[in-house]
Formats: sequence, structure tokens, C-alpha cells
Amino acid sequence: MATETLNAPDLYKFCEIIGGKNFRLPSMTPAQSQMQWRIITAFMNYFMEHKNGYVFGNVDVYFDDENIFVPGAVVVLKEHEQILAQRDMVRGAPDMVVEVLSYSTRKKDLGIKKDTYEAQGVREYWIIDPWAKIVDVYLLRDGKYFLSGEYMLPDEKDLEFMTDAERAEVKSEVPVSIVDGLTIPLEFVFSWGY
Repeated sequence: MATETLNAPDLYKFCEIIGGKNFRLPSMTPAQSQMQWRIITAFMNYFMEHKNGYVFGNVDVYFDDENIFVPGAVVVLKEHEQILAQRDMVRGAPDMVVEVLSYSTRKKDLGIKKDTYEAQGVREYWIIDPWAKIVDVYLLRDGKYFLSGEYMLPDEKDLEFMTDAERAEVKSEVPVSIVDGLTIPLEFVFSWGY
């Protein structure tokens, strides 16, 4: 009986369509999930105060029948809320997408999905590497992504081996380019618990 339940089709209904192929979404680890929801919380608090956008986690982003993605976090500014009109999914390019890497999605997140976000006009793309504690921020300029910044939360051992100049260059917050005044502390993104 338990095996039948585990093999039930509805258990695996969460999938993405990438380049016309179906890919089952892997479950996140608790640490990955917490990173994702910390990003969403930062945006939610900002939008509650400024009333200028929306943030979602684990929603379908429909580009076309061949490409329906489920990013970790999706940001849509109020000025583009028409892509939310049907309230069933995001229909078109969000302003920003965040992906939290996993071993099974890493290649797609850094490859075909990044290329599709770029081609569709997603203005800001964050890739969070939970193992290295790095946030890579890609911004769209003239239809192409460029790496705007790589933000790393160094541990004590990393800091020991850095020069004073290198330590001075460590950035502790990730700026969000699509809205004014929002930065997200790396310590908040990568910390565990409360």
C-alpha cells in the first residue's frame, strides 16, 4: 500500500517544462527552503511598506507551451501586474527571478533556464549557491545578462586567510536593482533558524 502511494502520479505533479521536456521538481532541503523564504520575506516586507510589487514562491511562470518554469522566488512590480491578471500563474517575464541551486537543478539553472530568462527579458536574476554561500546577481543590459556582482558570506576560516584589503571588499548585503532602497543581508539569507 505504501509503495502504491509513493508511486501515485499526483505525488509527482510538480514539474517544470523546459525546452518542451518535463522535469520533476526535486524537494528542497530545509536549509534551501529557508533561504528561499528569507528572500521572499525581505521582498514581502518591502512591498507591504511601498505597495509597488508582488513576490511569490514556487509558482508557475509561463513563457510559452515549451517553457513553464517554477523558480524559487518571482518578483513582479506593480507596473507589470498585467502578467498576473488571471491569478493562476505568472504569464510573461517577471521583473526578477531567484533560483536556489540544488545538485539536480544546477546545470539547468545556470544554463537553459538562465538563457530563457535572458531571452524573455527578466531584468534581474539571482542564483543562490547554498553550499558556497554565494549570491550571483545577473542584470539585463541590451538584451544580455552580465554578472553585476558575486556576494559571498565568508566564514571565519575564509576571513583568516584574507588580507585587510580583501576583508574590506567583502560586501555584507546584496542590493536589489529593480527597486530603490532594498538590500538583503547575506547573514539573513544564509543563517539557520531565527
